[in-house]
Parts: sequence; structure tokens; C-alpha cells
Amino acid sequence: MDIFEAIKTRRSIGKVKDQMISKELIEKIIEAGTWAPNRYLTEPWRFFVISGEGRNKLSKVMENIVLDSGIDLESKEGKAKLDKEKNKPFRAPVIIAVAAEVSDNKKVLKIEELGAVYAAIQNMLLTAFGLGIASYWKTGNACYDPKMKEFFNLKENDEVLAFIYLGYSDFEKNPPHKKPITELVKWIDK
Repeated sequence: MDIFEAIKTRRSIGKVKDQMISKELIEKIIEAGTWAPNRYLTEPWRFFVISGEGRNKLSKVMENIVLDSGIDLESKEGKAKLDKEKNKPFRAPVIIAVAAEVSDNKKVLKIEELGAVYAAIQNMLLTAFGLGIASYWKTGNACYDPKMKEFFNLKENDEVLAFIYLGYSDFEKNPPHKKPITELVKWIDK
């Protein structure tokens, strides 16, 4: 598939079948992430593959984050929020959590480490698409909570940047409207 066509036609698909993806394909998706550019060749990306019973562990962390947020569990809204968060890990058979392990090297800027990991995530999404696997990049408050760093045994300066939900698509998604580049680009040539 032409890379430009892949970029234009890849979609975030949140509804997937409960069908496991082979370890070989998961590793191929992760390997694509490791080929992203990164200044000083720090390779700041770290990957955590969550599937099967592992999703129960992630669910428990998400539940604890919600419980610590002070929501009213007696209210209908509070109960709904708790249920929604607890059930997120079961949306797909595989989740790859992607984190940035920020280098201690004083020359390395944290923002550049995060940027490298974001590039890795895009590589992963495009590779999944090319392999016929649907993906959905999720974040949200739970992603950035200290309890999530603790769950993945990350240092204080590290960051969880994505939960990539993977599965085989259960529906087709129409392309979004995109602004023409003429509205987004300013040429500075004089």
C-alpha cells in the first residue's frame, strides 16, 4: 500500500471483534514503533502488551483512579463513570500501552523524548492498518495519573502516552473532513 494512501485512509476504529491477534503481528506493530526518529538515539519508547487476564489488572488501576477522584458513588452519574472506566480495557482483545522513558542525559529535552514516542505511536497505527488490524489511540486522565506510572513501574519523569487498542474491525468508518492545506500553511520565502 502506498504510504500516502495509508495515511489518508487509516481510521481510528473503536469497535472490534473479540478475536485475539497473533504475537507475531503484535511484535511487528511494536517493531515499527522502534523505527521512529529520536534525537541522541535514546530510544525512549517502552511498550506494555496487555491482553487476557492482564486487562483485569489494568481495569483495577482504572477503577482505583476513578475512586480516588472523589466521585459520588451514590449518584447515577458516579456509578456510570466508574463502570465506564472499569470496562475500558475490555474494548479490545489487545492493548499496547506506550510510555516514554525519559533519558537522564542533561542534553536530552523531555519534549523531544515525548515527540519521538508520539512518532513511534503513529508508526504503530499505520503498521496495524497495513496488517488489516483496527486500532484506536486512547488517552484521558487515567493515562496521566501517577497510579498508571506506578502500574507500569515508570519513574516520575516518564510518561504514559497512549493506550493503543487493537483488534479486527467490526465496522467501516467514513473518512473525516480535513481542511485544505491552503488554510493551514504559510509560506515564508521572501
